[in-house]
Amino acid sequence: MQQIEAYFPELSSRQYEQFSMLYALYKSWNEKINVISRKDIDNLYVHHVLHSLSIAKVLSFEKHSKIIDIGTGGGFPGIPLAILFPQCRWYLVDSINKKIKVVDHVVQNLKLKNVATAACRAENVKGTYDFVVSRAVTLLPAFWSLTSGLLSHKHKNALKNGVLYLKGGDIKKELDMLNDNVKYDLYDIASFFDMPYFNNKYVVHLHHSRK
Repeated sequence: MQQIEAYFPELSSRQYEQFSMLYALYKSWNEKINVISRKDIDNLYVHHVLHSLSIAKVLSFEKHSKIIDIGTGGGFPGIPLAILFPQCRWYLVDSINKKIKVVDHVVQNLKLKNVATAACRAENVKGTYDFVVSRAVTLLPAFWSLTSGLLSHKHKNALKNGVLYLKGGDIKKELDMLNDNVKYDLYDIASFFDMPYFNNKYVVHLHHSRK
């Protein structure tokens, strides 16, 4: 929690309490279902929570924004972002039912009223959203093709509606594979959080070039 406090000092007491509850909730579930690597559970706040919150360093979502987390797994990046932005609506989706069961339990324990979930494939998601968020589910061009149809054409945020994707390593080849009608902006997470873990990790903002 010290890292969360250090980089997000404006947390309310309620948000602080919700973030503080995450370790016990995930540790308990991890003993039943391998939601997070068991070797990695003690790094929950840096490797999973803070990593998720790097998206908040790129964009502070406006009230009433609708954001969908595709391939949320155990709830990342969706749950940390939903805690940080309680006046936005969050939809967390994963094709694996047992992972959504974990997410539902965490959401209920945190009393997050701004989160809905579904166990379904991305192809079956309905509706439109201001942003799609995700954490390295697949290659960037494939993810864009899968999700760009979910984006609303009405913009209300400082960034154009689009995909905010957490990705690490050498991503130049993937970016070069994007179609000409897709624009991208690249944000180095190490510039937000001065910790070695975040070297070569990025938030990628994908958006339509003309909308």
